Amino acid sequence: MTDRPLFVLLGPDGAGKSSVMSGLGERLPGWRTLSTDGDLVRPEHALIGRLRRGVVEDVLPGLGSSYSPEFLASLLQTAVVHLWDEVRRQDPRTPLLVDSYYYKILAKCRLAGVHENPMYSWWRSFAQPRAVVYLDVSPASAWQRLGGGSGLNPLEHFGELPDWDGFESYQTSLRKLMLEEVRHVPVTMIDEQPTVADATDAVLEVLAP
Repeated sequence: MTDRPLFVLLGPDGAGKSSVMSGLGERLPGWRTLSTDGDLVRPEHALIGRLRRGVVEDVLPGLGSSYSPEFLASLLQTAVVHLWDEVRRQDPRTPLLVDSYYYKILAKCRLAGVHENPMYSWWRSFAQPRAVVYLDVSPASAWQRLGGGSGLNPLEHFGELPDWDGFESYQTSLRKLMLEEVRHVPVTMIDEQPTVADATDAVLEVLAP
């Protein structure tokens, strides 16, 4: 673990991490929140958003035919390296909350078929957080939150088309791999919360009791 006050917010698809990260930004004075999601990315890093859209719109529809899982993993690495760059760029005394760090992307790369890759060893050499806050949600609740399968991308379910069985199986496997990846650091589990406000309060209680 690092001496830097580094913390990671982790959770499966549909857990509400992005919404919680947005809410925490104003309630953790003196902290920096780091993410690759939408409005949480600074304007000078707009390329990260374009790469993310390219993965969803261009690569995932052609995964296995036009693009290999290894190519997908290489593109996803840009998000990992961006977060690592952002961590190193901050004042070492500033508390940081990082969205998923490399843990979730590594798990999704493995589920996409890239079981081992030299870049995984590099990611695992990054500074480890003081603690991980795991925002949990059941697959059933996540399925409802994500529109019952409408709008899912292939990195959120097994099978060609999104259905409940493929989603539940994928999310169960994703959860297992993420928790396996963080087994060496302290993890605080936050049970499923009824609203984003409740989830934000619960995370805040852990980070700034």
